[in-house]
Amino acid sequence: MIANNDPNKQLPTEIKSVFKELGVLKHLRNAGITKSFGFSSAFIFQLIFRLIFEHKNWFRMLDSKKSTDLPAKDTVYRFLNKSTFNWRRFLLALASSVVAKVSIFTSHYRPKVFIIDDSSYDRNRSKKVELIPRCFDHASQKMRFYKGFRMLTLGWSDGATFMPVDFSLISSKKHQINGVSKDIDKRSSGYKRRQEALQTAPEQIPGMLQRALNAGIGASYVLMDSWFTQPPLIKDIKEQGLDVIGMVKNLKQRYLIDEKHVSLKELYRLAKPASGKKGILR
Repeated sequence: MIANNDPNKQLPTEIKSVFKELGVLKHLRNAGITKSFGFSSAFIFQLIFRLIFEHKNWFRMLDSKKSTDLPAKDTVYRFLNKSTFNWRRFLLALASSVVAKVSIFTSHYRPKVFIIDDSSYDRNRSKKVELIPRCFDHASQKMRFYKGFRMLTLGWSDGATFMPVDFSLISSKKHQINGVSKDIDKRSSGYKRRQEALQTAPEQIPGMLQRALNAGIGASYVLMDSWFTQPPLIKDIKEQGLDVIGMVKNLKQRYLIDEKHVSLKELYRLAKPASGKKGILR
């Protein structure tokens, strides 16, 4: 898989050309993901990246005949756990570069959107992971508790392409099993991530959108489901110049129409049917 620690021989020709076209290793360096000695960050990153396509894990690689040419297990784990590496900056820079290339081939009239969603990130076998909580999976048919995180994801789409832009692992202040390590530098990106994990999803979303906009990723709408479509969050998003499209829960809130406060069902009855617009009822 790897010969003589040569970074240029790690990736297949097809993936190597993509790395070069998108400037992946350049974005890696700009995000401060570098090493001063030993195996380079580019070497380890490409090695881990290729494991996905090899359908292998690190344990199987170290057990193979080519293990003498591979870095030690601790080297890889230190690379993944380094708190000073700014992976968010890397992902934002890479996503911005890809979106700029994709936008050339799409019409200016095609609407661009941000998509917000969360999913369960199981770590049921973990015992010492920092800030790991017990969460309830409301989206699964099993409706179960699990040990892990909620992964909040911000993506960009033009209707044909989806690009992940930002993400955050959300913990819990009440149900966390382990706390934050005392050895971590409080000035580092890793510590800021840990503090952010204790915030709720609505508290994090405006910042995620602002970072994406500052990185040059443009959109007109934000798509979200009923778990996020709440008035305070909609207000924060509107202040950033974005419109919101989402499902609204039928709760106790009232809507002001013609100086009257009406419920969601009454609002639907008052709205006029939309004729000739495919997929739009009212």
